[in-house]
Amino acid sequence: MSSVGVQTAEISPADIEEQKLYRSLGLSDDEYQLIKNDILGRLPNYTEVGLFSGMWSEHCSYKNSKPVLKKFFTTGPRVVKGPGEGAGIIDIGDGQGVVFKAESHNHPSAVEPFQGATTGVGGILRDIFSMGARPIASLDSLRFGTPRTAADRYLISQVVAGISAYGNCIGVPTVGGDMAFDDAYDHNPLVNVMSVGLMDLENIQVGAAAGVGNSIIYVGAKTGRDGINGASFASAQFDSEHESQRSAVQVGDPFTEKLVMEACLEISEHHADALVGMQDMGAAGLVSSSAEMGSKAGGNGMVLDLDLVPQRETNMTPFEMMLSESQERMLLCVKSGREDEVLAVFDEYGVEAVVIGHVTDNDSYQLVHHGQVVADVPVDALASQAPVYHRESKVPARIEQASKQQFVPEISSATEVLKQMLAQLTIASKESVYETYDSQVQTNTLVKPGSDAAVVRIRHHDKALAMTTDVNGRYLYLNPRIGGQMAVAEAARNIVASGAIPLGITDCLNFGNPEKPEQFYELDQAVQGMSEACEKFATPVISGNVSLNNEFDDVPIYPTPMVGMVGLIQGLEHITTQDFKQAGDFVYVIGQTHQDFNGSEIQKLQTGEISGQLFDFDLDYEVKIQNFVTQAIQNKLLQSAHDVSEGGLIVAIAEATFGNRLGVDLTSKLSVSQFFAETQSRFVVSVSPENQVAFKQLVGAHATYLGRVTDDAHLQVKAQDGAFDLSVTEALDIWKGALPCSLN
Repeated sequence: MSSVGVQTAEISPADIEEQKLYRSLGLSDDEYQLIKNDILGRLPNYTEVGLFSGMWSEHCSYKNSKPVLKKFFTTGPRVVKGPGEGAGIIDIGDGQGVVFKAESHNHPSAVEPFQGATTGVGGILRDIFSMGARPIASLDSLRFGTPRTAADRYLISQVVAGISAYGNCIGVPTVGGDMAFDDAYDHNPLVNVMSVGLMDLENIQVGAAAGVGNSIIYVGAKTGRDGINGASFASAQFDSEHESQRSAVQVGDPFTEKLVMEACLEISEHHADALVGMQDMGAAGLVSSSAEMGSKAGGNGMVLDLDLVPQRETNMTPFEMMLSESQERMLLCVKSGREDEVLAVFDEYGVEAVVIGHVTDNDSYQLVHHGQVVADVPVDALASQAPVYHRESKVPARIEQASKQQFVPEISSATEVLKQMLAQLTIASKESVYETYDSQVQTNTLVKPGSDAAVVRIRHHDKALAMTTDVNGRYLYLNPRIGGQMAVAEAARNIVASGAIPLGITDCLNFGNPEKPEQFYELDQAVQGMSEACEKFATPVISGNVSLNNEFDDVPIYPTPMVGMVGLIQGLEHITTQDFKQAGDFVYVIGQTHQDFNGSEIQKLQTGEISGQLFDFDLDYEVKIQNFVTQAIQNKLLQSAHDVSEGGLIVAIAEATFGNRLGVDLTSKLSVSQFFAETQSRFVVSVSPENQVAFKQLVGAHATYLGRVTDDAHLQVKAQDGAFDLSVTEALDIWKGALPCSLN
């Protein structure tokens, strides 16, 4: 039994146990007893309780989700690094890898929207360059309640401003994402950020601290008292009492991050033989980066001297230093004797870097403060031996009792309902948001925000990357398994519509409290559905993030597993966008349309709620339809391609007219209401007259001819029992004006 000093005289180990102070840090009684009896064999002091609190939080340990995450499809011939590292890597040929991951910053953004969003962007960028990759693009997936009050509008505007401020300053373009509104996200917004990087595979770095005597180097901004124990905060349930818990939110500085990034990339590329491992200080700060690096090495421990940690505030305690989530910080393990070489690079960039410890030959994780050992715990106990919980699962009553009957829309005027749909905030243009982002910095963005997927070229090669984020929480609310399949399928449709082959996904699993059986059911079923779809599309899960306890005053959000997907375009001539290109082209819908309305925008519009059984979905048919579109693009038969999603076929057609202000004259055997159905596995495409025969031979009966693109800027669509008749200019004005109007 080791003798470990107590850092604060007023809180003794005995007081912690007697007063159950560990509970306020997120540890349960059973977890405390496990630490005391089985791991340490003594009473833990306050610092040690803090270390376990951060490392055993859901955010760091996945203790409630590990059994579920094991169900993911994660393998494939292109996968270089899968889940478990800072980010995943997929081989894209020519010795290059695409690196991507997504993170959530939900609770911090609810409390302090600008800094919450800002530091979400900064954190995910560090995950990318910690692997040795240069970030080339960011995307954001946002969910908000309906903006009704000044506070609602402030929250939304500040989240957007935070994303914009950080990305624009650091020089990484924000190229895409998605944004939806629903009362389910009142008081609990979802701020998910995805970053994509590019690297030469020979420069891969991993977050490990191996080699006895090798040095641990702290890099970047000084440690302050911002974001202390933010991992536990992010893992807790949210309620009215925590709405102002700003001390748990970090403060970002993109200018420092830019310098840290450039210095780390130079070391990865030019001093790799001196570097053992590198990891970002994200959730749980210094303890998580150091303990995880030590544990990954296997059989090694480390000693850190906290007196050497750069601090921007006086009298910081070991607890505060270890659990601060101050931003723009990295941790490196460097070979003994090569420290000066690495430190010189950081000095050249004006970035603070200091040796704070070294790797030891045992599994002990020791912290020294003012010459006294203030923590001494097994490194694996922190990093990899958190308890794992197999939670009870129960089908929610709303799903068991759901009516099989599909909602039937009531439509007296097709044109008026279309106008109402274009003004729905989830459907309406997000241009007023993404125009605040710099999407062109680095000058590689070929398809900017607003199309199905963003496209970023790879310099010096005839290829590009397509990227998107997608999920419809309403579908998952009605059926989490099928909704999970649909989330992956929609992402793949967006990638395919851009001319790319889907490669893999990252995710942010945003759910409620897993200790509630009905909410654990949602998580478990959603992951199974996502995994089934990933296997069908050959898009393994290579990285991701779990964000649980997304509730406000015990009311959960919709289950919302954001899917971030990346695809590869071989040959820039295959890049395809959603806009109709020229008058005279033929318009087709590929895929079948059914009476599918439960969970749809029109159901929400006309009833104010989502209900009933989710409509059917056939994964095999989805794959088949996407393959047709891919072949048509590869054979240069399509002028445009646009996936059909929220709002149905008529909304997809309208959106395809907006980019070039072209009209359409279409006729269909569908009913007016079917034009609003949200049947999956459909694309709206346009084909030039000279390619019509070849297109019909390829797609056959899976494509239905609708009519032609016109140059009169008029949307004219005749259905079986009515017609849509609207100028493109009026439709565009409604679509573009809805969001700015609601936010002003």
